[in-house]
Amino acid sequence: MALDGLVVRAVAAELQRCVGARIHKIHQPTEHDLVLSVRGSGVSGKLLLSANPTYPRVHFTEASFVNPLEAPMFCMLLRKHCEGGVIEAVRQIGRERILHIDVRQRDELGDLSYKTIVIEIMGRHSNIILLDQASGTIHDGIHHVTPAISSYRIVMPGSAYTPPPDQGKTDPLDVKDEERFRALLSEAMGDEPAPWHKALVSAYSGLSPLAAKEIVHRAAENGETANASSLWKSFRSLMQAMEEDRYEPVIVTEAESGKASFSITPLTHISGQSVRYETISECLEAYYGDKAERDTVKQRAADLIRFVQNEKAKNEAKIKKLEETLHEAKDAEKFRVLGELLTAYMHQINRGDTSIELVNFYDEEQAAVTIQLDPQLTPSENAQRYFRKYTKQRNSLSVVAEQMELAEAEVVYFESLIQQLDNASLADIEEIRDELVQQGYLRERKSRGPKRKKSQNPALLCYTSSENVQIYVGKNNTQNEYLTNRLASPSDTWLHTKDIPGSHVVIRGGDFGNATLEEAAMLAAHYSQAKDSSMVPVDYTFIRHVRKPSGAKPGFVIYDHQKTLFITPEPERLKSLPSVVK
Repeated sequence: MALDGLVVRAVAAELQRCVGARIHKIHQPTEHDLVLSVRGSGVSGKLLLSANPTYPRVHFTEASFVNPLEAPMFCMLLRKHCEGGVIEAVRQIGRERILHIDVRQRDELGDLSYKTIVIEIMGRHSNIILLDQASGTIHDGIHHVTPAISSYRIVMPGSAYTPPPDQGKTDPLDVKDEERFRALLSEAMGDEPAPWHKALVSAYSGLSPLAAKEIVHRAAENGETANASSLWKSFRSLMQAMEEDRYEPVIVTEAESGKASFSITPLTHISGQSVRYETISECLEAYYGDKAERDTVKQRAADLIRFVQNEKAKNEAKIKKLEETLHEAKDAEKFRVLGELLTAYMHQINRGDTSIELVNFYDEEQAAVTIQLDPQLTPSENAQRYFRKYTKQRNSLSVVAEQMELAEAEVVYFESLIQQLDNASLADIEEIRDELVQQGYLRERKSRGPKRKKSQNPALLCYTSSENVQIYVGKNNTQNEYLTNRLASPSDTWLHTKDIPGSHVVIRGGDFGNATLEEAAMLAAHYSQAKDSSMVPVDYTFIRHVRKPSGAKPGFVIYDHQKTLFITPEPERLKSLPSVVK
């Protein structure tokens, strides 16, 4: 990745559209992220401000977010000082990864107040801070920095704002002549010659190693080694494009390693697949969107994942113990034989004997058998002891078989939940949590304030096939049950991976061709435990042949009249299919 000063400049240029628009709503879906709904001045959209330590960024977003029932304190503060306010300016500070959004708002008394939202994109030190413009005082920050954490700068309510320490580098856009360029480059290289790209990074602010390597690569014309003169031309050409706000956002995926990188200029030094985007926001959303959401989902679902994995492991251990009991119970017939032999030869046994050897008339091959006795019991009581062992183990066979069947069903159930959590969105997690509460596995969490009313009809992911046919996907058991048992019609086509945990997929209507069937099968394979496999078996049949057995676990169905096709998921083909949540 390369979210450097040049990318932040492109973001600041795109955000100029917001100048004059109002901040309609402010939400804080996670502890690191803010979403500002911006309207007016020809703009209507959502602006994501993220201080995520792994994926910090700022861009317009089309993503959906699940907001907490109670807004965090920082969100409430921003609503008080910025909601309904007008964005007056969006500025990048120098060529650093710092953006300032100036907001004008009228307070409760009708007086104008001026605030600045500072977004510092600095890896794990990233922050979002609300300042009073007049005094430079911090109202609050999304992350607090106490004196114990940093002696240089404090981010706490009431403290004066101190910007991040200056790195002492030159703004590359300020360098207009080759002589100065060479002087700064020579100074950065010092006594020990360094590679050109490292010298560029050391000399100029806002240049990432990725951008520096691209400049050096372009300077090596016709395969010749780059020199100071060709480096200047390459450098100046890129800076001129930045000055004129000519950006070409791209994501390049290396052919060998599969590593993806993005920039605001073509990355010709990387050989691999390159995808161009119209805006820097589209580029950043494509690059960060899935990664950031998966990271957030993993954090939110960490307790659920641990619980489900532990429950699966407990049931697997239970099955192992039951198998041992079953193995022992298979010897039940032996105890009946020993009891009957003791009864038949009781006249030969005396109280106090510890063992006796008797002729085994039940087994022609084994002429004699030695039977252990309890010396404190009578011959009759010893015989009864073996009969009781026989009865106990015989009865345990049916109980153990029943317990094994239940434990195996639990393992299958928890395997399906693990698969669902792997594909879950933030909204899906809460549905899975509610299901575990309803099934009695978890206690309902107590929350302050009013409870959110649960929808009777869960939202489903709906794709449109290349033949313009709707394909619905259930991503958890709640959605699967609603899709298969309530929404779908008897003549709709139902798909599921064969003997593999996965989603229920339904093709609406019967007027579709092979392309739609293939795409639906790919979706069934993609949203299953076998999503990274090839030639995945997928069963399909009509909904009228699918039914849920009485008392079965949520999402479990049986079906017949099915056909099976083998499909290899094609991620790019699936990405090309329009999809909405409805």
